[in-house]
Amino acid sequence: MNLTMRHLSLVFVAGCWGALWNSLAVWLGGYLGIAPGLGVHIAPALTPAFLYPRLVWGGLWGLLFLLPMGRWSFPARGLLFSLAPTLVQLFLVFPLKAHKGVLGLQLGGLTPLLVVFYNAIWGYAAGWWLIWTAMKNRTGKVG
Repeated sequence: MNLTMRHLSLVFVAGCWGALWNSLAVWLGGYLGIAPGLGVHIAPALTPAFLYPRLVWGGLWGLLFLLPMGRWSFPARGLLFSLAPTLVQLFLVFPLKAHKGVLGLQLGGLTPLLVVFYNAIWGYAAGWWLIWTAMKNRTGKVG
């Protein structure tokens, strides 16, 4: 693979784009009472302090799109890649940083399901960003 700054910036921005949609979904789930209605205590305020680290980490996770995946579509790759931040959230962030137990179960029994769902939004949106940029280039591929 010919790795260029263009490749790096495209996948980083794709990850940021996915993180924006993920963050809006997490916020909206709390704001509308969906997460609390499911017994999950995740209802962040939509603030720069909430968004900034999520966008940066989303961009870094976007680097996974540099992995060769053959004929997999970008949205399919995104859904697969969304498992990486999901596992980190459930097995490192919740228990070690947030002190909410493995899988974040102290936040509610359906927390793992919501984390999988929200991170799938990240992967799917990031994948669609890459499709959109490829179409704008009319090359059919990123790069």
